[in-house]
Amino acid sequence: MTGDRKDWQIGGRAPRVEDRRFLDGAARFVADVALPNMLDIAFLRSPMPAAKIRSVSVPDELRDNVITAADLERLGPIRAEASIVGYRPAFQPLLAGDSVRFEGEPIAAAIGRSRAQAEDIIDRIGLQLDPLPPVLDIIDARRSDARRVHESWPNNLHVESLITAGDVAVAADAPVTVKCSVKSARQNAAPLECRGIAASWDKASGTLTAWISAQSPHIFRTGIARTLGVPERLIRVVAPDVGGGFGYKGSLSSEEVLVCWLAITRRGTFRWIQDRQESLIAGANSREYATSITIRADRRGKIQAIEADAAADAGAYSAFPFTACLEGLSLGALLAGPYAVENYSVRASAVVTNKPPAIPFRGTARPGACLVTELAIDALARAVDLEPWRVRMNNLISPSQMPYRSATGKQLDNGDYPALLSRLVRQLDIEDFRRAQAKETGQLRRGVGIAFYFQQAAYGTKVYKSLGIASTPGFEQVALIMQPDGGVEIRTGVQSHGQGLETSLAQVVFHELGIPIDAILIRHGDTGNSPYSTGVWGSRCGVIVSGAVMAACRELRRRCMRVAAHLLQVDESNLRFEGGRFQALSGFVTFSEIATIWYYRPYDLPHDADPMGLEVVTGYRPEPEDGTFSFGGHGVKVTVNVETGRISIDDYVMVTDAGLLINPLIAEGQIYGAWAQGMGTALFEAAPYTTFSRAAHSFREYVIPSAADLPEPALELGETRSPHTSYGQKGLGEAAIIPVGPAIANAINDALKNDGVEIHEVPILPATIRRAFRDARQ
Repeated sequence: MTGDRKDWQIGGRAPRVEDRRFLDGAARFVADVALPNMLDIAFLRSPMPAAKIRSVSVPDELRDNVITAADLERLGPIRAEASIVGYRPAFQPLLAGDSVRFEGEPIAAAIGRSRAQAEDIIDRIGLQLDPLPPVLDIIDARRSDARRVHESWPNNLHVESLITAGDVAVAADAPVTVKCSVKSARQNAAPLECRGIAASWDKASGTLTAWISAQSPHIFRTGIARTLGVPERLIRVVAPDVGGGFGYKGSLSSEEVLVCWLAITRRGTFRWIQDRQESLIAGANSREYATSITIRADRRGKIQAIEADAAADAGAYSAFPFTACLEGLSLGALLAGPYAVENYSVRASAVVTNKPPAIPFRGTARPGACLVTELAIDALARAVDLEPWRVRMNNLISPSQMPYRSATGKQLDNGDYPALLSRLVRQLDIEDFRRAQAKETGQLRRGVGIAFYFQQAAYGTKVYKSLGIASTPGFEQVALIMQPDGGVEIRTGVQSHGQGLETSLAQVVFHELGIPIDAILIRHGDTGNSPYSTGVWGSRCGVIVSGAVMAACRELRRRCMRVAAHLLQVDESNLRFEGGRFQALSGFVTFSEIATIWYYRPYDLPHDADPMGLEVVTGYRPEPEDGTFSFGGHGVKVTVNVETGRISIDDYVMVTDAGLLINPLIAEGQIYGAWAQGMGTALFEAAPYTTFSRAAHSFREYVIPSAADLPEPALELGETRSPHTSYGQKGLGEAAIIPVGPAIANAINDALKNDGVEIHEVPILPATIRRAFRDARQ
């Protein structure tokens, strides 16, 4: 066993067991799947965001190597259904037929013995398009005279909903009114490994096996089966090692379904490995929002009402399984943030544009909502001439109000929000900073900013049902199998893609059963050997999957207790479990001994031994289904050069509370990783479009932060245990990405407040600062 025994208990800093194969180069990704007679696929993609397809011409000698929409006439599109009232679906074709609706949309697929040969075939396909004026801006898309992305629709809205609580009219005469319009740019999740699939048809069994870089193998199997009309029992989806997901690999793509169709119809083996340019241009991306918010408050900054219009860019089609509802409606439901707001009215919409389908990206609407709310809080603080942290303190939900039912119906579990904010303020030493700030002269401006947040995670069926999403999670099940040698195998349908899941689940087994860590095997991400799972999303695994593993371990222990009592000739009430063995005054029995008897010497078993044996399948379902609410605050100090627009991060502090941490070492890694992605959102990443084309085709134009671009943040952890989970843990993986953008934006606005400059968009680039000064002067 690596590390000290106490490290493997719940709460221990056990080193990650999965790291060895990655460091040794033994990990197996989709691109490493080598199968006999495997052919490669490349796609002809639209160079325009909107156009009518006049013709697709294929040389006769290449006809057997090219697939177009005409070859798929019997196949329907990928259907992302939603039951919410007013939802208008836009189903995604596997290949574009009459029209293209986003740049990079696949029009034809070419088959070659290598990717290079397939791309050479693509170059020989003739394509004629009649361009259409693209719909690229969220605000423009909602205008009554906007061109319809889907011609038969009355407007460009997937869904629009009014989310209300209380009565905002009672605050109409509030003494302070603050209005902000906030925008965030479209982003790409940019995982180290892009998408990929290898699919093979087995003639002997009549089954399809698809290796996919996926976060949700069972959900992908469901989507493939429904689209192709194949029974799910005939499809096996395996997610091998996955080089990052972040939500990008939680939705099914048309390319993946097409490769499966080829494997089935041609009875062969096919592969598509997405390259970086494909990922940046055609890969689904997210986080483009436009929100106008009005806050009415008293002169102490106490919020009396929030009104807003929140719109999310959903792209051209609704992505399976999450649909277009998730981003837009979640954005609208989150604008109250961690504050006690009684009167609330938000119109939320998902807007169709000529862009790739939007899918959840780490944080799912929370970073956009937090940006809006926290920028508005700072604007409110300036209006009432109070320190921004004091306005937050005046509005935060108090511990005495917990559990708290928010204006949008979320039941927050627990937490002392004001105490955590106080810790953050002490860390930043704001009073001392203000004294130094008052003495500044010249072209450098210094500012300090705060953002506070909560993260709803590990939620259950009720939340997804409220959004009308068909694929709702229920029980998360695991299979626990004790082998004849006393080792334990855990089989789970979720997929580990960098979050240390193999280590964390092994810690739960060790904590519950005392079995050495090197005798525990975690198998994951294979529909062929695991119970059905909705996969990895919403920071659910550390809560729900570990809860299922705990339940399975305790059930195994219960079954073994009867056998142990029989072997030791004592009543079960005189038996105790300690240190990985069953002990009585007369001696002890180990799991290994029980396993040997169960498998090899059944004649020594008691007659009333549980016939289910040493294989346990059980599940865990969160109660209440609102999930857990981790919370925290970020504080940052910046220096802005008003001549060049250059922004320097001088100090960054994070204070986070996510309940009990199963493994603090892994938790810290998740926090730092999410924070780094948040820095990309705040200061670097944008996928802009020109009139007829996307402007970022590589990492030269789409800039993600490197280690050299990031400061060293300070991290302080709290531990308010959830009363609803197995060990008091809360979802954590997305939390630190949420407040980065608003914390930095607030710090920049604080630095520039005497210049009459306010910035309400991310990312904030040097050019953004210079443009804001030009606008202020005009």
